[in-house]
Amino acid sequence: MGKLFGTDGVRGIANRELTAELAYKLAQAGAAVLGRGIDRPRFILGTDTRISSDMLESAMAAGLCSVGSNAVLVGVVPTPAVAYLIRHLNADGGIVISASHNPAEYNGIKFFDSRGYKLEDDMEEAIEEMVINGTGIKLSDGQNLGRKTAETGGTRYYIDYLKSTVSGSFEGMKVAVDCANGASYLAAPSILQELGANVRVINNKPDGLNINVDCGSTHPEGLASFVKEEEAHLGLAFDGDADRVIAVDGEGRIVDGDYIMAICGRRLKEQGRLANDTVVATVMSNLGLHRAMEQAGCRVEETRVGDRYVLQRIREKGYNFGGEQSGHIIFLEHNSTGDGLLSALQLLESIKFFGRSLAELRDTMEKFPQVLVNVEVENSKKDSYRQDRVICSEIDRIESQLKNNGRVLIRPSGTEPLVRIMMEGQDAGQLRLYADNLARLIESRLT
Repeated sequence: MGKLFGTDGVRGIANRELTAELAYKLAQAGAAVLGRGIDRPRFILGTDTRISSDMLESAMAAGLCSVGSNAVLVGVVPTPAVAYLIRHLNADGGIVISASHNPAEYNGIKFFDSRGYKLEDDMEEAIEEMVINGTGIKLSDGQNLGRKTAETGGTRYYIDYLKSTVSGSFEGMKVAVDCANGASYLAAPSILQELGANVRVINNKPDGLNINVDCGSTHPEGLASFVKEEEAHLGLAFDGDADRVIAVDGEGRIVDGDYIMAICGRRLKEQGRLANDTVVATVMSNLGLHRAMEQAGCRVEETRVGDRYVLQRIREKGYNFGGEQSGHIIFLEHNSTGDGLLSALQLLESIKFFGRSLAELRDTMEKFPQVLVNVEVENSKKDSYRQDRVICSEIDRIESQLKNNGRVLIRPSGTEPLVRIMMEGQDAGQLRLYADNLARLIESRLT
């Protein structure tokens, strides 16, 4: 058994790579690490809508109970709801069973500590070592076993809290929503309707297999068409576990995380609520975000890809806002992790604040063309491009051609067997040619 944790928890094809046995062991190890020194610790356990979530939920509940921990099952809820409920219900940690934006055959396991934060690397490594080596797990018996309980009010608690983060209502706004047949299918339409918006919904009928299928934040083109059909003011597309959001303006144009950060960052700056006048973003964020923030009197600080690293920098430096182009946005004032529903509400709040449409606000940031290409590579070879002289030489050649008007970023995916190529510059056609040629080279050298 190799390394278990990737960029965002443990993921794999359910019942092949991520088995019930592995989930059981991860729950035991997670309870041992997070509940160390606590008498009968309590853990919130939430899921998304995948068919495999029931199997894994049962295995993890059993694992928690087997080591004397109590499992509080909150059912299908957005991932950030679990982060909030840990604090609201005074739990000692939380576990989410979800593979986020991945296809239905995958599933994943994410841990949160008692403050609702994703775990630091050293804690994940401690859990991993226990699972792999089979050490450090102390089974309970008799009256020391844990119990499983159901908390049916979790979604309601979460909705009520999110409503408190915005002022007034969104009456007069017509909003189209794509729930990706995932964890937001109840919460997202409910909270927007309760805040007065005129809501139109698609992909809110999960059947266990249709999560993320040609819908949600990774496929916003369907929502773009729906926005125009319904003549909505804007659209909001969530991913399978609703920790990210991508918007669509009234003209059907995509408004990704960079645009959302530019819009919300400027509002926070004008309200005096942007800590150190800094937005934290990843190396994948567009150069246009940097320019827009500079014009607003702010700066952008970069991290490696992954919302956990954005959060880590936010906490280290005393910042309070940042995110990813993919739609993971962190408003630390309100929640401890990327939160799609919270971000959606804050975007609507910004539209109210500026008194302008989303289309108008989108145009305040000029985006540089970016080309993204994925190359399928075995997990064991994803990092090999760094040692391949031919590949490195080609990357250097492309960068010299782009000079100071663009960049090349190559990175192995933390969750899938892919090497991701991103190129940014002024000429989209040229970038596509460079990216496709580099993708073919990587494929020929590493597969």
